[in-house]
Amino acid sequence: MNITEKIEILTEAAKFDLCGSFLCSKEAIQRKSTINGWIYPTTLPDGRTVRLLKILLSNDCIHNCYYCANRRDRAFPRISFTADEMVRLFLELRRRNLVDGLFLSSAVTKSPKHTMEQMLKVAEILREKHNFKGYIHLKILPESSLDYIETAIRYADRVSINLEAPKENYLKEIAPEKDLLMLINKLEIIRRLSEKNIVPKSGITTQFVVGASKEKDVEILSLTYKLYQEYKLSRAYFSAFQPIPQTPLEDLRPTSTWREVRLYEADFLIRRYNFSINELIFDENGNLPLNEDPKTLWAKTHPQFFPIEINKATYEQLLRIPGIGPISAKKIIKARKEQKIRDIKDLKKLGIQVERCKNYILINGKSPSSEKQLSLL
Repeated sequence: MNITEKIEILTEAAKFDLCGSFLCSKEAIQRKSTINGWIYPTTLPDGRTVRLLKILLSNDCIHNCYYCANRRDRAFPRISFTADEMVRLFLELRRRNLVDGLFLSSAVTKSPKHTMEQMLKVAEILREKHNFKGYIHLKILPESSLDYIETAIRYADRVSINLEAPKENYLKEIAPEKDLLMLINKLEIIRRLSEKNIVPKSGITTQFVVGASKEKDVEILSLTYKLYQEYKLSRAYFSAFQPIPQTPLEDLRPTSTWREVRLYEADFLIRRYNFSINELIFDENGNLPLNEDPKTLWAKTHPQFFPIEINKATYEQLLRIPGIGPISAKKIIKARKEQKIRDIKDLKKLGIQVERCKNYILINGKSPSSEKQLSLL
């Protein structure tokens, strides 16, 4: 198999995940892609956008996770890059100005130690031999030792440790060979390293597979909230389960992508809007309602908080208004320093989603839902 065919299979596998588990389908593995399909634009914490080559070092896994296309007992082409091959591939794409950075993960091939060593070798060669200063994201395998984790942090801008499930019993339902306590222990190691000022400058991420077991949204978000508070997690990613042919879960119904969307919206409220887990609204089953976004649902269940006077509201109050996020709130505060916001047209000029916020605000003491205000739209 030539290198182009290797790239096709390993980058196609990488397309189906945002954080490093690389869920994929048989059809995706077989489907050909253009080179642009191997590259993902990603916004970094500092606001820069970089083009990442997102790829597996190998799809030849020794583990047998029930949900995963790369599981040991599934029949499909097994392919691995050497560290030198991966470096040559990345540098060639960079020479052609197609990529800025690398997102490297891998199935566990031969042994966790061997696989982690090979991923670290890729990063080391790029940094030390070729003086690459750009963005690198590395997945840390659950079995990684302290020195491997420390090396990964030294070479990578961002690292990820995927928990996959919020509790041990749920994890055993989808990945019986994995140990949640071991995974969280790796986050604890990174937390302790941060106390020695050894930190990945673009942070730590994790991922949950949503809907493959009977986990509840409240359990996922409660653990995520704890990780933000205690382990300085930068981001959590949520991947709606999709059944893979020739796996033990192939007959399970796919998880609605709306559930994934609602989890991201709730997570954003926690990370950027200072919501606590207790402020989120869950249904009787402990899940986020799919028919309404969690911020609007909170607003509807807290009528005592509204309406809010747009010309006097604090930044924190503005963030509670549906249709107003951090950027919009800052625009409103900046505009108010020059002159009062007079009517709904002024809000529209600022790019505010007036249809979403009009029922929750006052402009100079008047509701923009009034007939006169609405005529300005």
